[in-house]
Amino acid sequence: MHKIAAIIALLIGIMSVISGSLVLLNYKIPDYTVLNWLVIYNVIFGAISILVAYFIWKNNAIAKKAIVFILASHTFIAIYLNFFSETVASASIKAMGFRIGIWILIYLLTYKKFNKQPLNITK
Repeated sequence: MHKIAAIIALLIGIMSVISGSLVLLNYKIPDYTVLNWLVIYNVIFGAISILVAYFIWKNNAIAKKAIVFILASHTFIAIYLNFFSETVASASIKAMGFRIGIWILIYLLTYKKFNKQPLNITK
């Protein structure tokens, strides 16, 4: 199951890097207000997702913490966008919801593999 999770993480990472880069390089101009910081965030986390996909594939212990970090980061950004941002497009909120759903799936697919020991964030 963790190999499937790795492939999903890789695909979502590639999608984020490509789509965000196209917007940042003005090859794709959406017909709604673009929050540049959000696009940059998505590209950075897309690249991180690609790296995490490798860690998941290799059963690296850091994968568990990385999955939780990405899921928490996306959740905090979604909360900010929904409750504190006035200019965010509905497409951005939907995309963040999609990312959260994907990372919940990745977490669930890797749960047994990486949860033999409790999560220790302090190390």
